[in-house]
Amino acid sequence: MATQSCADVKPSTTTVRPDLKLLDLSLTERIVAEAFELLINPGVKVATPRAIELLAGAGTRVENGIAHIPESLARCALESVPREFFLYDRAGAAVVHYGGEKVHFDPGSSCLNILDPDTLQPRPAQSGDLVRLVQLTEMLPQFAAQSTAFVCNDVPQEIGDFYRLFLVLLYANKPVITGAFSAPTLQAMLDLLAADAGGGEALKRRPRAVFDVCPSPPLNWSEFAAENLLQLGHAGVPAQMVSMPLAGATAPVTLAGSVVQHAAECISGITIHQLASPGAPIVWGGAPAIFDMSAGCAPMGAIETVMLNMACTQVGKYLGLPTHGYLVATDSKLVDAQAGLESGISAVLGALAGINMISGAGMLDSLACHSLEKLVIDAEAISYAQRLVRGVEAGQETLAASAFAQIGLSGEFLRLKETRALFRSEQYFPSSVIQRGSEARADGQPLCDTFSRARTRVQEVLTSYKRPAMSLEREKSLLEIARREGARVGLQHLPGV
Repeated sequence: MATQSCADVKPSTTTVRPDLKLLDLSLTERIVAEAFELLINPGVKVATPRAIELLAGAGTRVENGIAHIPESLARCALESVPREFFLYDRAGAAVVHYGGEKVHFDPGSSCLNILDPDTLQPRPAQSGDLVRLVQLTEMLPQFAAQSTAFVCNDVPQEIGDFYRLFLVLLYANKPVITGAFSAPTLQAMLDLLAADAGGGEALKRRPRAVFDVCPSPPLNWSEFAAENLLQLGHAGVPAQMVSMPLAGATAPVTLAGSVVQHAAECISGITIHQLASPGAPIVWGGAPAIFDMSAGCAPMGAIETVMLNMACTQVGKYLGLPTHGYLVATDSKLVDAQAGLESGISAVLGALAGINMISGAGMLDSLACHSLEKLVIDAEAISYAQRLVRGVEAGQETLAASAFAQIGLSGEFLRLKETRALFRSEQYFPSSVIQRGSEARADGQPLCDTFSRARTRVQEVLTSYKRPAMSLEREKSLLEIARREGARVGLQHLPGV
């Protein structure tokens, strides 16, 4: 039998990206097939006359506000969705790639509370809290995008969605994950983005934001949600569906059954969206979770919640669509070992699943509370996950032979030129949040825990923040729109500015 010599082995420069799938092809196909069945029977509630008119005009039977969407129509809509698109920063650089296996992270959105680092108690968030979180996120490279992270309790609710976006645009250059949770707010938010981009056409060419749009489980598109789909489609600004089946409560108790419901909700939303604007960008996304029968809550840190996000993403990828999920959150009320366990595991598993945009970092208490300290700790977990999915690279002509040829068995790899050249790319070096080595014990100082180090890190990062440059004309336009919307609801000054 012929043998192959080492000289015959050609060096490989291919890096295998590690991934993880929960569904085999047969189960994925069953999920998609049942999702199409649900669109016909029982159908989907649609509360917007414009959406109903579009569906009926395309051959959908609509009775008593319930649309029975034919599979053929839904498949046509799926075919017209772009397989990829980009979000751009203020300078016009494409920094977020929706599609394929690209993975990005952003902080969680729309929290009511912030954890006070002194009292360790939640308190209602204010505009200043959002500004600080935006500044922190802008300086952390692990986050490709900002989010409208807080509900600002010092701003009238009628313009809350708008004002969050205004503050992010004022203090950040990164793209934004945002959302409008009432139909009248959306146009003002689109006006803001157009002013920031240099006009509506410029915004369409280089969108800086993606808007979360949430169906109500099960299989219900409310008036404002469906209207948002239509408006975003016409504006050419990407929509991101956030389907939220709650396994055992507002969705079937089995994970597979909830994934079917998620698929049906996403496909129905895509159908409405693409009928309005064929080819407009939209994301297969969501925040699915289980319902904990013992605690009576939706645990965002549960492993089954992570599995739901992974499985829903796998279905979206099977259909060739950009994807989103809600992970890196915890049900713990404090930034403690439970928070680290739940957030770290889900960051790694979400990255292995190839979810294009993973929202949720910084969040505590089942998405009810944000913590700046947790955000910087989560940034380290995200860096671990990002390093993992880069895989093991084989870019050198030999893997180890040339190194041993230079030093023999001396073990002096530290003196090699390739060690000095490659160690920074081979290894991730964490910030001071992560404690390594023995210096802390050797110097005789008392040890401090991760939360204390994170508090220090937050202050260090915020001290180094500098507000991004913006033309006076653009800043004036943003302020004029904010003052206009504020005056409409009696807001006398602009908090956080």
